[in-house]
Amino acid sequence: MTIKILIIAFIGFAGGLAVGAGFVAFLTVLSIIPRLTQLTKTSKFIHVYEGAVILGAISGSISSLWMFHFHLPSWTLIPLGLGNGVFIGMLAAGLTEALNVLPILAKRIGVEERLLILLMAIVLGKMFGSLFQWMFFVKTL
Repeated sequence: MTIKILIIAFIGFAGGLAVGAGFVAFLTVLSIIPRLTQLTKTSKFIHVYEGAVILGAISGSISSLWMFHFHLPSWTLIPLGLGNGVFIGMLAAGLTEALNVLPILAKRIGVEERLLILLMAIVLGKMFGSLFQWMFFVKTL
């Protein structure tokens, strides 16, 4: 029984290292965070962005292993969901900008002059989607 538990723990640890290394390589190779700070003109806060990604990865890993219950009023879900949506939306915007997906898409569908509106629609959609998830699905857990 002890050998089985050790093997499972080793496989889980190795899987976590592989996923973590892939995530870091993904962010590093594509220069997501520097591009995001360039887009938002907040280059002096690059360490805050990096810290947020690290804290998010660590807290996500910890919360997937243990079930935490916070007994907070429902209105506190609004700023939490808003913050989650802004972060995910900005990360998605940085990724699409780094991959140059949106300019190519805008050129192909003929809306080059409205590229900023297209980008903001994606960011706001991710933000409101995250807010909706926090208010209706996370609240009930």
